[in-house]
Parts: sequence; C-alpha cells; structure tokens
Amino acid sequence: MKYLMITSMRNEAPYILEWLAYHSSIGVDGFLIYSNDCDDGTDQMLDRLDALGVIKHVRNDKITKSGVQWSALKRAGNHPMRKRADWIIFADVDEFVNVKAGAGHLDDLRAAVPDATAFALTWRMYGNDSRVEIEDKLVIEQFNKCASFPCYAPITSSMFKTLFKNDGSYEKLGVHRPKKRIERNAGKVVWVNGSGMPLGPEYLDKSTVTYAANGGIDLACINHYSVKSAKAFLAKTQRGLPNRSDKQLDLGYWVDRNFNQVEDVTIHRSIIKTKEKMDLWLADPELGELHKAGVEWHKACAETVLDDMKGVRLLTRIASLSRANLPAQFAISLAQKMMAANRNKKDD
Repeated sequence: MKYLMITSMRNEAPYILEWLAYHSSIGVDGFLIYSNDCDDGTDQMLDRLDALGVIKHVRNDKITKSGVQWSALKRAGNHPMRKRADWIIFADVDEFVNVKAGAGHLDDLRAAVPDATAFALTWRMYGNDSRVEIEDKLVIEQFNKCASFPCYAPITSSMFKTLFKNDGSYEKLGVHRPKKRIERNAGKVVWVNGSGMPLGPEYLDKSTVTYAANGGIDLACINHYSVKSAKAFLAKTQRGLPNRSDKQLDLGYWVDRNFNQVEDVTIHRSIIKTKEKMDLWLADPELGELHKAGVEWHKACAETVLDDMKGVRLLTRIASLSRANLPAQFAISLAQKMMAANRNKKDD
C-alpha cells in the first residue's frame, strides 16, 4: 500500500462517497476509517464500503478522555494497515488534498520534492459561496471561493495536515502531524511546506502551523470545506467538534472559517474522475439508497434546527455575514417565525 488515509467520521453520509472517490483518483489506495455515534447512516455506508473492499471500517465505540479522534488514532497506530503503508495522512471528510504539481497525483507531489519525508499541507479555508441549501452535488464543484493566501488571521487558517513517510521516524500518529520523533532518525527527516520549501527544526517535533513565511501552496494544500452551505452548517451544529463533541459550533466558528475572498478552482481537474468513481458505487443498490437517505437526513436536521428561534437567528446572521441573499419566500418565512416569537414573548 503506497498511500494510507486515516480518518474518523460521525454523521457524514452525504459526503463520504465524494471524499473517497476524489482521494482514490489522486492516488490514495488505502482508507482506514473509524466511526462513532452515527445517526445518519454513516456507519452503515462504511460497513457496505468495507464489504465491497473499498475501505476498512472500524467502529470506534470505546472513546477515551482524550476525545474521538485521538481514540481512533491510538487504535490506528496498531492497525496492520498502518504498518504496511509507505505514506500516511490523517484527514477529515471536509478536507481534500489538492495537488497542483504535475497531473494532480500524489506521486507528482513527491516527485517535485523527492527528498522530502513530510509535507506540511496548509489549510485553504473555503466558504459557503453564498449557498444556502443542502444539495446532492459535489462539494468541490459547489464551493469555489476561499481565503486569500497568505491568510494571517485567524491563525487556525494557517494550520496544516501532514503527508509523511511511514519509515519509523515517528512513533505515534497525530491529527495534524506525526508525534514522538525517534531521535536516532533525526537526520533523515525532511519537512517541507506545500511549495516544497524546507521548514525549520521547530517542525521536527511540535509545530502545527505554517504561518507567514513558512506557508506555501504552490505544489499542494488542503482545501478545507468546513462550513459548506448555510443549512449544511446548521446540520453540522448538532454534531459538535470532532475532538470536543460537547462544544457546540456557533457563529464564531462560522466567522473563523467562512472565507469567500478569492476563487480557486484548481481542484476541478479531478471532477470527472471523481464522478466516474462515485457513479460506480452509487450503482450499488444498498449504497445508493444509504447515500440518498443520508442527504435527506441532513436536510431534515437543518429544518429541525430552524424550528427553534436560536437556529433562525443563527441562519439569518450567517447569511448576513456572507452577504448572501436568501430566497425571498424563505427569508419571509424566517421573518414570520421571528415576529411570532416576539409576539409570544409579549403575551408571556
């Protein structure tokens, strides 16, 4: 196995097939996926994909105090797939490795910097692109506007995920980078950024940010679609953060991640191959139905959030911040809900 991608999922049913199809198209040939507490059929989709030989699915039922992702990573560290892989990256379902080098394959990235053993791939935050509804379309096709580069604030916009050589230089897996470097292997560890520029000694052990001069996205970056459409974000608020499921996503999270400053569609060259792979999987009756049900579950979840005034206020505020014009009838229905709530308060 050349490239192993590890992830942890909860309630990601509408997005699983695209994420797998895209990364398969750029060279990932191994997927180790952990799931927990799923309500939208994510775990059932992963079971079916496992049965079809596409991925390896492990139910992450024993969550430690360290959190969901760290529990999964600890288990993944001892998994046979980890030991067989030449290269490894941990990425969430809203993160797409965008290789700009050569033909867009991971091999092209490595060929561009053959001595590198760790690529720090900086996040490129993609916004909602003025989209409100949840649509059963490719994420990489719907959302084309992102943060300008470099993006100095918030500092989280300069965080990275690491594609690293699994040569024994690090003992442990990490969310953003490998951990616990083995000192005797220090000489063979070569960290570079997404432009192939060498990174300093601070990256050998701890750093998770490629800030200012350390940043680079000429060869590759991570397209981070963390908010998607306004209603998709509403559905996501019910899940919480991957490492802190008890912490609710709010307006602050939206502001920190909803960037629509410039257009970058370099990832579009992989759309055809992604769709071809997805169509093969959707032709499987069981998988096709589970995908469709997952999309409907997320649409219904967003509407449930809007049954509460907190949800209505959140949606109107994020639409305002995005300078997005809500469909007239939908905007009127939200206003009517707010006016009705105000009348009820006065009656009380």
